[in-house]
Amino acid sequence: MLLFTNARLIDPDTGRDESGALLVENGQIKELFYGGNPDLGVKTYDCGGNCLAPGIVDIGVKVCEPGERHKESFRTAGLAAAAGGVTTMVTRPDTIPTVDTPETLEFAKARGAEMSVVRIAQMASLTKARAGREMVEMGFLKDAGAVAFSDGDNVVADTKVLGRAMTYARSLGALVMGHPQEANMSNGAAVTSGKFASLRGLPGVSTMAERMGLERDLALVEMTGVAYHADQISCAAALPALRRAKDAGLDVTAGVSIHHLTLNALDVGDYRTFFKVKPPLRDEDDRLAMVEAVAEGLIDIICSMHTPQDEESKRLPFEEAASGAVGLETVLPAAMRLYHAGALDMPTLWRAMSLNPAQRLGLPGGRLGEGDPADLVLFDPDAPFVLDRWSLKSKSKNTPFDGQRLQGRVLKTYVGGREVYSL
Repeated sequence: MLLFTNARLIDPDTGRDESGALLVENGQIKELFYGGNPDLGVKTYDCGGNCLAPGIVDIGVKVCEPGERHKESFRTAGLAAAAGGVTTMVTRPDTIPTVDTPETLEFAKARGAEMSVVRIAQMASLTKARAGREMVEMGFLKDAGAVAFSDGDNVVADTKVLGRAMTYARSLGALVMGHPQEANMSNGAAVTSGKFASLRGLPGVSTMAERMGLERDLALVEMTGVAYHADQISCAAALPALRRAKDAGLDVTAGVSIHHLTLNALDVGDYRTFFKVKPPLRDEDDRLAMVEAVAEGLIDIICSMHTPQDEESKRLPFEEAASGAVGLETVLPAAMRLYHAGALDMPTLWRAMSLNPAQRLGLPGGRLGEGDPADLVLFDPDAPFVLDRWSLKSKSKNTPFDGQRLQGRVLKTYVGGREVYSL
């Protein structure tokens, strides 16, 4: 038994943000004490007035194992997650080979359980080899433990194939995760089209590509009745379609990456490839629209979209450099930018980063309730620091926040009541 005292308790389920104490027993939350610190005669830990919240459940983490362990492994991703307050990683299937058979899924699950200090929930691809031609053996993969099906940023261009896969997923009660983009329009794009892209001479893509891709996916959702999650919404143009789908009662949720909430297209600056992500960073108006959509609940989930790339992949001309940024260790301090700006309060942030992703995937955690797993993060929301990318625990160091002043440091992380990280 362990009693956390003098804590600022953040419970996204009830919306409470109050001081109090929390008792953990046998890896579960036993009891909460708001407004006081009881003397129970058990081991205590004084939180010093810092925030104690459910651990982050991060959808869309790329662990490059098997196939590219030089970029990231389950061991290093787990250490990075723990340092960032992430207690559950929902991992993508875009490995080499793709997680598209029960055998590769079992390997990923076993490897993750053996090497990672945080929980692993594994997704499987929607089509074989993420090629968009033939759907996977979805029933076997679901029985083997796949929590969702996604081809990642390989958009299934063949609408008939996608429709059939969605129909089959609906019959199994499986969640399909899409990447809303019109594939032909977005092919080869490096930035969002506009004046800045033209001045830099970079190939751009209109935000209409995202809107068109989302409109198509939602039409198929309406046709099939499948449970659908849009992995990243990044522009204001896509929001009306999302709102209509939710108002119509479709089983639809949407996510946004922390990079699209805290950075904009101008951050690319002088061709800085650490800011090259997919979809590309948007204009400031789009960023503000995303923040507002999270605040009102139109966008349900905030994720890191952790995508490790090695130095050789990034030290190339902007157009040729690989897309993606690491985010497991920076998702919390980046989110604190939104909190300190007064844009989002703590319960709203943790609803999007912990409660909603856990509920969408049927995973434990995400709340401070009696009987819930003691997956917890203790953090100081005000602690300032300058990020040095070489201090990151990820094998890859491709963070857009390198050298930036941030606020919010993880002090301790617990998984099932066991301490897995301490500053």
